[in-house]
Amino acid sequence: MGVRAAVAGASGYAGGELLRLLLDHPSFDVGPITAGSHAGSPVTSVHSHLLRLGGRTFESTEPDVLSEADVVFLALPHGESAGLASMLPASTPVVDLGADHRLADREAWERFYGSPHSGRWTYGLPELPGARESIVGANRVANPGCHATAVTLALAPLLAERLVEPTDLVAVAASGTSGAGRSAKPHLLGSEVMGSLSPYKVGGVHQHIPEIEQALTEVGGVSVTLSFTPVLAPMPRGILATCTARVQSGVGEAQLREACLAAYRDEPFVHMLPENTWPRTDATLGSNAVHLQLAYDSHVGRAVVVAALDNLGKGAAGQALQNGNLLLGLGEATGLSAQGVAP
Repeated sequence: MGVRAAVAGASGYAGGELLRLLLDHPSFDVGPITAGSHAGSPVTSVHSHLLRLGGRTFESTEPDVLSEADVVFLALPHGESAGLASMLPASTPVVDLGADHRLADREAWERFYGSPHSGRWTYGLPELPGARESIVGANRVANPGCHATAVTLALAPLLAERLVEPTDLVAVAASGTSGAGRSAKPHLLGSEVMGSLSPYKVGGVHQHIPEIEQALTEVGGVSVTLSFTPVLAPMPRGILATCTARVQSGVGEAQLREACLAAYRDEPFVHMLPENTWPRTDATLGSNAVHLQLAYDSHVGRAVVVAALDNLGKGAAGQALQNGNLLLGLGEATGLSAQGVAP
């Protein structure tokens, strides 16, 4: 018997991807699989690709059901994790893929999410300075958002080394439709999305903004300000984030590049690509990898860092499993791949 892992909210895209990864993990067994409206339905009626779960049905999302597991992954909509987590045994390791426990600032939470603040857990982005050690010693971990992962990893090395101005950060990120969840929405219909790019939550209202600013402020030791614009792209999954920052006087491209190389040189999942090779979303598909590239735009004095990742991989389920491995003292990369799927 391996470690029994429960997945709450398993009928969603992130929950389904997490089940897929758990099935091939050498140390985990898939324990309780719970869902809301799909409770009682066969798992394969929603996730037809998970044939090894044939015969399993979704159970109701109840604390008693989840408490049977050795570790619990919460893949629930924002605002639904906190109440459930509070009813689980304090000794049970929990990774929350939702936003409920990411923010320290109560006011920011209430402004962007419109519900009571539930407090902050350990932030689960292992590649940030000092983060891995905090995760290993924790029992409850807040998985970062998908956009937050891409933008934070792109800019963190430059802020950590004080190479860019912290109050002039800009990011524009194109993302696939799976980032909006599985619920039917008119603007996500194939006929609406195919052949079209469209911005959404424009003008500083996207919920990942305070999360990114919080993480980068802690990395750089000085308050940061971010302008962030997300764009819906006609693809199922993937994020391509183009991030720019005004460079400090006297800093050149070599220093910017070395900062990124040094930060991620020993990381299994974050990769600076060879010069003049730019990230593509398809290269990270199905993986837990982040691909980065950097340029210095001397005309305007700005660093440009482009990040690509799979929003259901390193942006959600893959990162959750990475955090679960750390919580349980397993090899961090176990059950995960840095290699994408092509074509």
